Amino acid sequence: MSAMNSNALKMKISVPIFAMLLGLAASGCFSIYDNEKPEAVNVKPTTPAPTATAPAPALKPIVTPNYSLAAKVISVNTIGRFVVLSFPASQMPKLEQTLFLYRDGLKVAAVRVTGPQQDNNTVADITSGEAQVGDAVRDQ
Repeated sequence: MSAMNSNALKMKISVPIFAMLLGLAASGCFSIYDNEKPEAVNVKPTTPAPTATAPAPALKPIVTPNYSLAAKVISVNTIGRFVVLSFPASQMPKLEQTLFLYRDGLKVAAVRVTGPQQDNNTVADITSGEAQVGDAVRDQ
């Protein structure tokens, strides 16, 4: 009988220990999932869902002509402080018009058109700054 009592005693002790280990394992699993659950966000729709309607008419783009002058410096005379400017066909500046020279997007000089003009080229005096061959010329 003592063998039976000892087995019953082992069974009585092992069942609560097994239940406790099972509970600890299950609670550890639940805590992992609790941290990964996103929080619920109350989202209230502010406008009703759009209904099927006729498409809006397409807007026509506004096209504005660009009348600004653009040229390149093709020659520089540092002693006489003048430059020769080359303009595209049909775009020539007026005499005594002030233009600006740009290098790498930065304004580096100002010039005043003095002439003479030949074909698409004209001469301008350097009023301020330094000019180099290849500088961009604009009237703004």
